[in-house]
Order: sequence, then C-alpha cells, then structure tokens
Amino acid sequence: MKKIGFALGLIVAWGFLFSTAYAANPDAIVGKWLNGKQTAHVEIYQAGGKYHGKIVWLKEPVYPADDKKGMAGKQKVDRENPDASKRNQPILGLVILRDFTFVKDGLWENGMIYDPENGKDYKCKMTLESPDILNVRGFIGISLIGRTDTWTRVK
Repeated sequence: MKKIGFALGLIVAWGFLFSTAYAANPDAIVGKWLNGKQTAHVEIYQAGGKYHGKIVWLKEPVYPADDKKGMAGKQKVDRENPDASKRNQPILGLVILRDFTFVKDGLWENGMIYDPENGKDYKCKMTLESPDILNVRGFIGISLIGRTDTWTRVK
C-alpha cells in the first residue's frame, strides 16, 4: 500500500512540475490556436520581444450568398475597419493580436486584440490554462468589463 501511495505522490509531483514548467516559458503560447467560435486559426508568434497573432485559416473564407453588403462569394476583407484605406485588406493574414508581453507564469498582458467583425480594438490579456487551452480576454478599460474566449491549440 505504501508503494502505491509513493507512486501516486510521485506522479502528482511530476505533473505539477510539468504544468508549471510549460507556463513559465514565455514562448508557451507560440503556435496555432482555434478560436472559441471555431471559425478561425490564429498563429501566435514572437517578434521583437512581444507576442502577436495573425489569422492563418478561416472556416468560411468568402462571404455567404446572402451577404447584405453585396460581397457574396468574394474573399472576406476587413470591411469594418474605421480606416477606409484598410477595408480591402484580406482577413486571411490579418494581425489581430498585438504587443503582448510575458508577465509571469501563464500570463501575457498589455496587448490589444482587434475584432474584424466590428472594426474595434480592445485591451487584452491571455492566460494559458494548460498547454492546449488559452483564455483570451478582451476588455474596455478594466478587465472586469470584457469577455473571455477560450482557444484550443491546433495540433
């Protein structure tokens, strides 16, 4: 019985060490993630000491046949962008996460997230719940006023 208890304790300790090791790595969020709506893959990458993310896959890359703005069948673009010169920029390849810094184990803050559906930027923080679960919280002003989207790592 003591051997089973010792083995179980060892497994728990090993799991704890592994779980904290992935979170302490600033690059732990680097890779491709499926957004919570399961409509896009966002590739998170590091550049210049900050973390950014761009859309690299869309479930529906073209506008539907019943598009109310007359773009049926055309490639989706950033048509809601407040800057008119950017409204023809394709959604595929669009950088939507900008300037995140690694703060502490499992937490990246001080970044911005862009929502191409409404053309708005929001403050944002990301929390790595596990190696394959990323909570992305966009907010206005303070973190309490916002929404969290849970992303899963694309294998």
